[in-house]
Amino acid sequence: MSMDDAIDRGAGPAQAPVAREIARQGGSMGVGQDGGQVTLDFAGRYRRRARLVTDTGEAVLLDLAEATELRDGDVLVLEDGRQIRIAAAPEPLLAVSAADPRHLTRLAWHIGNRHTPCEVQAGRLLIQRDHVLAEMIRGLGGTVEEVEAPFQPEGGAYGHGRTHGHSHSHDPQADPDAALRRHLHSHTHEAPG
Repeated sequence: MSMDDAIDRGAGPAQAPVAREIARQGGSMGVGQDGGQVTLDFAGRYRRRARLVTDTGEAVLLDLAEATELRDGDVLVLEDGRQIRIAAAPEPLLAVSAADPRHLTRLAWHIGNRHTPCEVQAGRLLIQRDHVLAEMIRGLGGTVEEVEAPFQPEGGAYGHGRTHGHSHSHDPQADPDAALRRHLHSHTHEAPG
């Protein structure tokens, strides 16, 4: 039986409490009242429907209208009234630094040009571990350090929560948003001068 069937029919794992609403961090709801916490890595925090397990082992079903980015501090509101906090799990990352802010900005441009998720912090950038990107950054004079930390990259520039899946197609058959993107998306892949 698929998760969709289980949720729709109330069978099997669907007997677990269901969350159909998210209270965004900074909202007026209490954080994690009664329900505990779910700790997820970056990949695990982009969901529509999923069986999640709280840090204390309780199964919870997430059933949202559309795929949504769950951010650290967001709260899942269960149908039974309980609230479960979302926590960003530490994961293997690369901390990128440079000799000065201009150099770090240049490195950020190269990372962004590869449509790589990136978290911008004071004095450093965080990206997922990738040996090819690490070598590129070192080749550009940057410093790379392997770290374990929660990953909260910047969202997409066009109102999307994730930077992957970004198309450069202007063919409406291949990309239904191509007509909109012609007006919103104009950039070059040439390095800045």
